[in-house]
Amino acid sequence: MKITKILVALLFSFAVSTAYAGELTVTGNMEATYQSETDDTTGNPLGMDRELKFAGSTELDNGITVSVFQDTSDNLGYGNSQIAFGNIMGLATVYVGSDSDPIDAIDDITPSAYEEATGSGSGTYNDIGDAAGQMGIGAKFDLPVLGAVNYKYYPRYDSTKNTDNAASGDQSGSVGSAQSVSLKTDMGGLPFVGGYLDGLTLTTGLGEIDHTTILNADDAFDATAALNYSVGAFKLGYQKKLHNEGEASATADAVWYKDDIIGVAYAYSDAISISFNRYTSYKHDNTGAPEQETDAINVGYTMGGMTIGFQEAQTDNAGYVLATSDDTRTLGVSVAF
Repeated sequence: MKITKILVALLFSFAVSTAYAGELTVTGNMEATYQSETDDTTGNPLGMDRELKFAGSTELDNGITVSVFQDTSDNLGYGNSQIAFGNIMGLATVYVGSDSDPIDAIDDITPSAYEEATGSGSGTYNDIGDAAGQMGIGAKFDLPVLGAVNYKYYPRYDSTKNTDNAASGDQSGSVGSAQSVSLKTDMGGLPFVGGYLDGLTLTTGLGEIDHTTILNADDAFDATAALNYSVGAFKLGYQKKLHNEGEASATADAVWYKDDIIGVAYAYSDAISISFNRYTSYKHDNTGAPEQETDAINVGYTMGGMTIGFQEAQTDNAGYVLATSDDTRTLGVSVAF
């Protein structure tokens, strides 16, 4: 694609400029949880998540900034990485790597005091942004009035993370490319009507994956739109999502999901907040599957770099199976450093 060639050219042209000495930082977080499986055998309820992030930055002699990072997985193996060139012509950031998928980043952005409604394992859902974690090249920039844009292109949707001076070849010759884009608009900044919409943000996203090269088979695609409103101590959000898994063959019907998310959060103080979150999902696969719905109550308490969170979540028709429940109760303690 033409835009891809432009982005690659920009990356290499700016990379050869002289750079000033930069700095390296190490950040991370660890979280310990205690989870009770109300409807299943709990077993050992203790769990832990950990992550490290190594980040560096510098500035070229032409004013362009350069930043890099490498994070880790739970077992402290290599996770995602990225190199980004910012302040290009004072307008844009161009990046390459396996992080920053635009639509994955906005999978659920409704307000919550602790976790998403589905964040503690209650229910079985299909998120948008399947290309997340794969190697691609993208750009971030602002459009007048419309707001912040993030676009990323994946030359091949084959789950490979090549080392330098290497290509994936025919690692998965049955797939094509993928792309993803998001747009965040501050409605209060719109001309004429902005004064009536202060505190309201509209976030939209689209994604497409050529997950099979079989002729006459439809691509997989995602779409979402979220409205978030903040007034005083209250935050309210509503999000609509569409996830189409595409067709595996020219004769197979695609399975797709239509989801609605609601979040209402209240900050009791600077440290304590509570929220109610609901996630409703409709599965369309010609089987008449019932809608799956999760309700969650969240409480969050923040003290410096430590957060204590609690979630009580209840799911009806779990896994899109009628009269099946999947309820969880989770207490988590996380520390950022």
